[in-house]
Amino acid sequence: MHIKEAKKQIHHAIIAYSAKNAAGKPRIPAEAQRPVFLVGAPGIGKTAIVKQIAEEMDTGFVSYSMTHHTRQSALGLPYIVEKEFGSKKYSVSEYTMSEILASVYEEMEKTGKKTGILFLDEINCVSETLAPSMLQFLQYKTFGRHSVPEGWIVVTAGNPAEYNDSVREFDIAMLDRLKKIEVEPDFEVWKEFAVKTGVHSSVLSYLTIKPQNFYKVSTTLDGKSFVTARSWDDLSRMITIYEENDLECDHNLIAQYVQDEEIAADFANYYDLYRKYRSDYQVSEIIEGSVSEEIVKRAAKAKFDERLSLISLILSSLEDQISETMRFEEGMKNVIADVKAMNAPYAESFAQRAEYWQKQSMETDTEVHVERALSTMRLERQIGSALKESDDRETLKKELRVLLDSFAETNEKAQSSLRNVFGFMEKAFGQSQEILILVSELTIRPDLAGYIYAHGCDKYYEYNDRLLFEDQQNTLNERIEALNLKTLEEI
Repeated sequence: MHIKEAKKQIHHAIIAYSAKNAAGKPRIPAEAQRPVFLVGAPGIGKTAIVKQIAEEMDTGFVSYSMTHHTRQSALGLPYIVEKEFGSKKYSVSEYTMSEILASVYEEMEKTGKKTGILFLDEINCVSETLAPSMLQFLQYKTFGRHSVPEGWIVVTAGNPAEYNDSVREFDIAMLDRLKKIEVEPDFEVWKEFAVKTGVHSSVLSYLTIKPQNFYKVSTTLDGKSFVTARSWDDLSRMITIYEENDLECDHNLIAQYVQDEEIAADFANYYDLYRKYRSDYQVSEIIEGSVSEEIVKRAAKAKFDERLSLISLILSSLEDQISETMRFEEGMKNVIADVKAMNAPYAESFAQRAEYWQKQSMETDTEVHVERALSTMRLERQIGSALKESDDRETLKKELRVLLDSFAETNEKAQSSLRNVFGFMEKAFGQSQEILILVSELTIRPDLAGYIYAHGCDKYYEYNDRLLFEDQQNTLNERIEALNLKTLEEI
């Protein structure tokens, strides 16, 4: 199955394992809670989806790779205690708490979250001496005398043997204690994740054109040749930072991540073209509505691959602008919510709230949330600074009005940009598939879709209705064909 379906299966398993009876005890006892065992090629996002589930369920998350663990580090170190049995005293071996379980308790202390997911990666690469203890752990959720805290669910992962020389094939006894899920790479599923996390538009457009280059592992005379989802994700981050610092993103850099020579060379050539299109097509002018007729004619004559690259460039520029608008709007909502709870002196209150939002930005590892928290912080500081001269309710209202007016202008600019993009697309391509591709991309990009849902866009709704109609028509045609085939078979 693909990674999105696997995510659903894990999510459902966690709900089932968390179910309690009337007495507040787990309906499925710990020893019967089979850990999910995700098996799939490296770099397809196994760890990422488990972490996403933890974030979405607002629960704790601890991740460990089992490849470096010895029996002692996983089980704990032995020590001697004196115990009395009958009338005699004996020296008995006990074990310190496992490093892994200690990390779970540390996470609970740090976050205050009493439930969570303990994710153990590469469990089919454990050493021979650790294997018996892992078997016990997978069934009873204990290392030595210490158990996984109640409310914590175990999820595991590993690579198939053909991808990792260290893999040990599990016997039936081990497999019979796991919920095995085999995961396959799927570009369309990864793309949903990629647009949410801001993967560079050159990577997205290239793989949209050549999805067969999304994932590939092969053996050549020179050794292993591969490219994975992780390769593209990590390369995307480097491209973004290189561009921000005016560094050259060349074949040498790309080949460090895309370790398939043919695909690396192909993407390097595409990236050069992509940068050329970004310059030649005057994307900023398209967004502003001042693009020349020459550019419109060039787009109309372009090949399909070039058109897809242009759409990607337009979407990237549009997303930058509208994401900023969305951050401004969310910041204003946070400010207004804070104001309702404030009493004079207001300047001091705004300074405190600005510190709070700055702290929030440092406590999240999601870039989108960081930017939104910082946007609120900047607005709080702006108002607080204005109130230093005259700290009263009327001045506060005046400053809020200035910000609201500023947002109204920003919002109108975003609306104008959407109109300009659709206007350009209609001029260049008419009522063609390119506009439907644009609409599909607007639908799957969270900030763009969220903005349109909140503020509307007539052209989007017009073409989206057409796209939905065509999808329904295709489904109807498939049903008719299936019915015709069944009828012929019966005859």
